[in-house]
Amino acid sequence: MKSIVPAVREFFKSGETLSIKFRIEQLKALKKSILKYDEAIMQALHEDLNKSSFEAVMTETGLVMEELNYYIKHLKKIAKPKKVKVPLTLQPGRSHIHYEPYGVVLIISPWNYPVQLTLSPLIAAIAAGNCAVVKLSEFSENTSLILSQIINETFSREYVRVVRGDAVAGAALLLEKFDYIFFTGNQNVGKIVMKSAGSNLTPVTLELGGKSPCIIDKSADIKDAAKKIIWGKSLNAGQTCVAPDYILCHSRVKSELIGALIAESSMLFGANSSEHDEFPKIISKRHFERAARLIDSSKVVFGGALNMQKLKIDLTIMDNVSYNDKIMQEEIFAPILPVIEYTNIDDVILQFKSLEKPLALYVFTNDKQVENKIINNISFGGGAVNDVVVHISNSYAPFGGVGASGIGAYHGKYSFETFSHQKHIYKKYSFFDNKLRFFPKGNKEKLVRFWFYR
Repeated sequence: MKSIVPAVREFFKSGETLSIKFRIEQLKALKKSILKYDEAIMQALHEDLNKSSFEAVMTETGLVMEELNYYIKHLKKIAKPKKVKVPLTLQPGRSHIHYEPYGVVLIISPWNYPVQLTLSPLIAAIAAGNCAVVKLSEFSENTSLILSQIINETFSREYVRVVRGDAVAGAALLLEKFDYIFFTGNQNVGKIVMKSAGSNLTPVTLELGGKSPCIIDKSADIKDAAKKIIWGKSLNAGQTCVAPDYILCHSRVKSELIGALIAESSMLFGANSSEHDEFPKIISKRHFERAARLIDSSKVVFGGALNMQKLKIDLTIMDNVSYNDKIMQEEIFAPILPVIEYTNIDDVILQFKSLEKPLALYVFTNDKQVENKIINNISFGGGAVNDVVVHISNSYAPFGGVGASGIGAYHGKYSFETFSHQKHIYKKYSFFDNKLRFFPKGNKEKLVRFWFYR
């Protein structure tokens, strides 16, 4: 590991990545490689997570291609220095923000969306003019193999370097000095990453997930809510950082909602979703066993079947759950959906004051007052009203966590800003100088106070 970063840093020092033309050429080359390996990517995602090609395109390669097309088309404009206002005290003069690459960035990608969450930050890092070291997940082994082939064929090893291996390899990388670290994963590893970064004063972006709630108000369209929740929870078998983790449902509509959830799941996957060919699987035996331990069979009202051989868990609904239950003590990351009943939205908001801030929050309501009360009084990374998950696909809006759910944001132009240092340059025109700031100070204080305290 000690030889990797210095070699990449030497390439960055050459200044080749500073050229906008060079960056766009690299992005076009990456796009060409992804298209070349499209079939292999689909196969790898199927082997690792049993993702259908439709789901793979919708949640992985499609989003990556959208990011690539965005930067290929708009990078020249995005990367141009931006003019900003200058106060009267600094006139005559001009100020601009220049976007400067950090240098050598480390991208640590997860296994749940291994294509999207590897290539999207890499695209932004390249667009911003950085060199990168990419640590791929050992759990999504087949996809990591294809990604390493794509990256190694597209870029020189001194420009973008791939590292494959387990947690030991990741820990060894974190001992090296990087100029920026981008990590997607769980909170425990996120703490390790942040501690390592802190020793070198390295800035970080952390995408950490958490328990994202889905609030069902009594005014909600229950059938519509059930349809979208089942879609969001079955996507990648619940192994999504912004999946609805649990439901908070008003007591008046709880029975109706559970019935609608069961009907929707049964229509899509039958009585046992784990037997459906296109239902995704859990990534590994270890992750399967962890998720299985969260199921309380006495509270299961639908599903609950486990298929260890196929690493599949039924889309499972649990009722009469409380915050003290085991399933509420950690992020579920599986197709298990606990339901907690409430009667007063103010009590729900009060409860959130004592919980970790989630990465996402969803509310289904047709009551504008309830909608505003939730949005204005609960802190969370981002979310949606009357939908789930899809808010992250808007490349014109930032995506990121807050508090325990993450630090920093990205997507679209926000990804470029994440991987860039914004350097302010002030240019003074010398045909006039304000003499107030120069010595001797004399009786100038009264004039200065008048100006600033007015």
